Amino acid sequence: MKSAVITGSTKGIGLAMAREFRRQGYGVVVCGRTEEAVAGAITALGSTHVVGRATDVTDLTQLQALWDLAVSEFGQVDIWVNNAGVAHTTKPIVETREQDVRSMVSTNMLGTIFGSQVATRGFLTQGNGRLFNVLGGGSDGRIRPGMGVYSTTKRGLDMFTRALTKETKESGIVVGQIRPGILISDGWLREAARAPEQVSSQRRMLNILADHVDDVAPYLVSEMLAADKTGVEISWLTNGRLMKRFMTPGYARKNDVMARYGL
Repeated sequence: MKSAVITGSTKGIGLAMAREFRRQGYGVVVCGRTEEAVAGAITALGSTHVVGRATDVTDLTQLQALWDLAVSEFGQVDIWVNNAGVAHTTKPIVETREQDVRSMVSTNMLGTIFGSQVATRGFLTQGNGRLFNVLGGGSDGRIRPGMGVYSTTKRGLDMFTRALTKETKESGIVVGQIRPGILISDGWLREAARAPEQVSSQRRMLNILADHVDDVAPYLVSEMLAADKTGVEISWLTNGRLMKRFMTPGYARKNDVMARYGL
């Protein structure tokens, strides 16, 4: 059975992608920070062909153990998705707490770099495999209020993924990046609760730009499964999709993602 490993997959877009991979017939390996979170994800996905373990993605040894679990369960790893991330996006750089800076830099950057090392080494041994790094706001170089530190990590991961793509281009491994757009997740709702005035002032725009994770995951997974050339960039909120939304009369009112969450 083909398999997919997804870091940060006990909630949000990670869990939604895991659900879609299962629907496509893949065995899935999930991970999160605690055994309780992992058990909850396995229950949500159904226990058949789903395994997981609590993993600190900033620990290379624990990520290797996640790879080993996947191989022992499914024989090999076909797709590895570095999705685990932390976002604190309501404070300017000088007001961002030390612990929040450390959390974003270590989880977003070290987690993705170490995960990429583990997956790439494993894929080189297998002779095949597809690796995808989930980026986010700021990875395109645009500067957004309150996202200075977070965006810095994601911009850095854009460079990292491009470098890894170049280094492995003759190996047969597919390396790609994913820009999922603005997704309403547990993390986003946490940040929204910290800055209700900001959310209120941006309500119409958010109703145009934001999406629910379950609406986006099928597209992202289908694009990953179709990727056969390295260097692929998978973007949900493309210029074409944006233009269509802005040109559709009443789109923000009809979509009203905010209302689904009582915002």
